Amino acid sequence: MRTDRIFARLDREPEPPKIEIPRMSRHRVVLFGATMAFYLAIVVAVLGSSWLVELDWKVMLYRPYEQWPQLHAFLDYFVVLGQRGPTAVMVMAWLGWRSWRQHTLRPLLTLGAALLLLNMTVGSVKLGLGRLGPHYATQIGSAELFAGGDIFPSGHTANAVVTWGILAYLATTPRARRWLSVISAMVALGVGATTVYLGTHWVSDVLLGWAAGLLILLALPWFEPLIARAEALVFAVREKVRERRRPRTSAPAPVPVPAVPAMPPQRGHEEDDAPVREPVGVASGRGPGRPLPARPYQPARSERPPVVPAGTRRPPHTERTPRTAPARPLGG
Repeated sequence: MRTDRIFARLDREPEPPKIEIPRMSRHRVVLFGATMAFYLAIVVAVLGSSWLVELDWKVMLYRPYEQWPQLHAFLDYFVVLGQRGPTAVMVMAWLGWRSWRQHTLRPLLTLGAALLLLNMTVGSVKLGLGRLGPHYATQIGSAELFAGGDIFPSGHTANAVVTWGILAYLATTPRARRWLSVISAMVALGVGATTVYLGTHWVSDVLLGWAAGLLILLALPWFEPLIARAEALVFAVREKVRERRRPRTSAPAPVPVPAVPAMPPQRGHEEDDAPVREPVGVASGRGPGRPLPARPYQPARSERPPVVPAGTRRPPHTERTPRTAPARPLGG
């Protein structure tokens, strides 16, 4: 047997897989309606003290735990599979690993939504009807309703249907869904029958517990949009927390620049030609209290425009005649 394939399936997937979310199909709606009708029929039969209540008393007086005492030790442990605390911890551990591996919180949120619906629906009916269990019954043939009990419907049975059935609901392949459906159904049927064997529940309690758990599983697709919004909200809060915990990058400290000694201003060629002026009173000996009158500004020699002479510098001589070349005689 190669273990590398087993460990490869245990590693985290690089990307979240595309999981097909169950929808509320017509087939599921029909099953939900039929289960709801069965649920109401059980409640009406118990309220009317019909043949179902008589069956409850017959099984209770038969005392199955006395008929097969060799099963008592094993079934005392087996019934734990219907208790909410241990089963929720076991299934939560599995779904937590599924959530980590598939980069999604949907398995855990779906389990939380299912358990919340279970507590609300089953708990409210239990407290509302207040039925006593077989060990606390006071009158033979009575339905034992509104007596301050909390036994109808069976919480062990409904919890077994929901807790183990959620594994089949969250299965990602048709083959895994079929196998998990069969296993969860066997566990739920076994837990319900065990409670009747131990004498902790009536038969009608178990029937109503099966129906209550199945109703929750069939109604889960209606809550898928709410589960998706809750997952998006949790991821958004997680990103905000991560942003706050990340160390903020501070601006780099300025690098000190060495001071450069100031250079004296260089005198250009134009300033070299200008005469050097000394402060008043240095050469003449006058005090600083008597300033000299301001002299008009004289531009430097390089700033003066060139003077173009208007004519020749030689004085004109009117008596001079222009020089011409002497005429030469023509030779014949």
